[in-house]
Amino acid sequence: MVILTLPIDLQPKMMIRDVHIADRPRERLINQGASSLSNQELIAILLRTGTKEESVLVLANRILSSFDKIQDLKDATIEELMSVKGVGKAKAVQLLAAAEIGKRLYRKHSDGRYTIRSPEDAASYLMTDMSSLSQEHFVVLFLNVKNEVLHKQTIFIGSLNSSIVHPREIFREAVKRSAASIVVAHNHPSGNPSPSPEDIEVTKRLIEAGLVMGIETLDHIIIGDHKFISLKEKGYMG
Repeated sequence: MVILTLPIDLQPKMMIRDVHIADRPRERLINQGASSLSNQELIAILLRTGTKEESVLVLANRILSSFDKIQDLKDATIEELMSVKGVGKAKAVQLLAAAEIGKRLYRKHSDGRYTIRSPEDAASYLMTDMSSLSQEHFVVLFLNVKNEVLHKQTIFIGSLNSSIVHPREIFREAVKRSAASIVVAHNHPSGNPSPSPEDIEVTKRLIEAGLVMGIETLDHIIIGDHKFISLKEKGYMG
């Protein structure tokens, strides 16, 4: 018996209507909350519809693939968005409007400095940006004497080890910002926030360097898939 296989571009594409209703982005947002959705699903909701050939989820994925990271959408132009196949003026405008709302909300949030009172505060401040990253990002929050965030900076991108994360870079910036203390954080793209031996070693080095500089390392937050671990709470920080 001869089995005929269609070329990939001629094979039927799964449309959003083919997805079980409980798994559709809009229904999942209603039932599980917006934070449960992936970047692709959130963009699909904004777009509302796909094209005759492709589902809205496929289109949303192509938009994401056109940028290095989702944060780049906030600076996208209407021309850049319309250059993506399947994105017309109306869909581009919808995305730009959503990005502008996000920027305005962030600016409003930043008018009053965010205060870190607990590991949960630090995780909430970082979770949205860091939980969906495909690479490890090592981020530092520089705090004043009231534990308000003066500045957030990504220090390193890549696999974490003690030879790459140099305390001098972090504390040079802390002195520049007149920071009284710091909170460091990084993400695990695997989704599992359990600390590795390297994570613990880096934390110890930063604590020791901070003691010399008079700038306390308050915590090291490891972010997974919408969950986190505080090394201070776990007893790794003395």
